[in-house]
Amino acid sequence: MAPRHSLQTSNSDSVADVRALPGQRVAVVHEWLTTYAGAERVLEQMLAVLPHADLFAVVDFLSDEERARLGPRTIRTTAIQHLPMARRKYRSYLPLMPYAIEALDLSSYDVVISSSHCVAKGVLTGPDQLHICMCYSPMRYAWDLMHQYLRESKLDHGVKGWLARAMLHRLRIWDARTANGVDEFIAISQFVGRRIRKTYGRASTVIYPPVDTETFTPGGEKEAYYVTASRFVPYKKIDLLVEAFVRLPDRRLIVIGDGPDFSRIRAAAPPNVTLLGAQPLPVLRDYMRRARAFLFAAEEDFGIVCVEAQACGTPIIAFGKGGSRETVRGEPRSPVELGATGLFFGEQTVPAVLEAILRFEREASRFTAEACRAHAEQFASARFREEFRALLTGRWAQFSLR
Repeated sequence: MAPRHSLQTSNSDSVADVRALPGQRVAVVHEWLTTYAGAERVLEQMLAVLPHADLFAVVDFLSDEERARLGPRTIRTTAIQHLPMARRKYRSYLPLMPYAIEALDLSSYDVVISSSHCVAKGVLTGPDQLHICMCYSPMRYAWDLMHQYLRESKLDHGVKGWLARAMLHRLRIWDARTANGVDEFIAISQFVGRRIRKTYGRASTVIYPPVDTETFTPGGEKEAYYVTASRFVPYKKIDLLVEAFVRLPDRRLIVIGDGPDFSRIRAAAPPNVTLLGAQPLPVLRDYMRRARAFLFAAEEDFGIVCVEAQACGTPIIAFGKGGSRETVRGEPRSPVELGATGLFFGEQTVPAVLEAILRFEREASRFTAEACRAHAEQFASARFREEFRALLTGRWAQFSLR
C-alpha cells in the first residue's frame, strides 16, 4: 500500500482544472443509489473529474434533488431495479447482485471505475480496458466482521444461521476471484488499505475521501453539550454513548440521526440525552459548531463525520481504532506540528468512554477551534479531485503504453 499524497490543500477549488481522460470512454459503476451518504459524496467528486463518464448502479432510488448532484446524466441500472419491493428490500437481493453486476455490458469503454464496498468491482472487463476500483472497504460482513454482523442480525445460530454462512462463503469466493479483474485499487484510508492487502493480497493507493469544508465551517459560541451524529445501526455504538451519559447526569448529549435502532435507544435514553432524529444539514452543522466535542464510538473505515465536526472547529472524542486514527490528530508528533484535535478511548465500553470525556474536560485547553479547522482543511474536496485526477492520468499513461 502506497499513500500517494501528503495532504496538501489546493489553492483553487476549480473543477474545470482537474478534468481527466477527455479522450477516453469512461464508465463509472456505483453500488446502489438509495441515500446520499459518504460514498455518494465521493461519487459526486469523481464525476466532477469525469463529467463525460456514463454512470451505472445496481439500483437507483435517489430523489430528483439528490440525483441532480451527480450531473445531467442517465443512470443505467441492473435487473434488480425492477424486482418486487426493491426500493425497500434491495439488500435482500444480495445473493443475486453478483449476477446482476456481471450482466452490465461495459465492453465498449476504455476505462471502468468501480465505486465499491460490495459488488461493483465485480464488473467484467477485458485486457484492453483499465479497471480502477475506488474501494471503500472489502465486504465487512463477508470477511473480518462476519461473526459480528451475524450476531447483530441474530443469524449466529440455527438453520438460518447456517444458510447465511453458506451464502457469505460463496460470496467470499466470488469477491476474492473478482479482485483479479482490478488493475488498480484506491483505498479511502490506510486502514482500508490494510484490509485490501489482507483480503485480496493487493497493494492500494490511499486517497482520502472529500470533505465539504466550504459548508462545514466554524460559527457561534461553544455551549455546554456534547454531540454525535450517526445512522442508528449496531456497529455505530450509539447505545454505548447513551449509556455513558446515564452515568453523567450533569452533562448533556445531543444525538442526531435515524435508523433501525432509534426506538430502542430512545426508550433507554435518560433526560440529559436528546435524540433529534434525522436533521437537515444546516441543523447538523449548527449543533456541531456549538458543541464542546463530537463523540464517535464506531470503528469506521474513514469516518467523514469526524472531519466535518473538526471543520466546524469542534474537537473529537473517538474510539481509537480504524479510520479515526487517520482523521483525528491526537498528540502532535513534533513541536512544529499543528495541535491536537481530539483524543481516543481504547475500548468500546462505558468506562472507557467516561474516562475519555473526563480526561477531555481536564485537558480542554489543549484543543482549539483553529487547530481543528486547519486539520480538516487538509481533506478538502479540491484535494481529492486533484489526487484522483493525477492517479487516473498517470495510470492511463502507463496502461496505454502496454
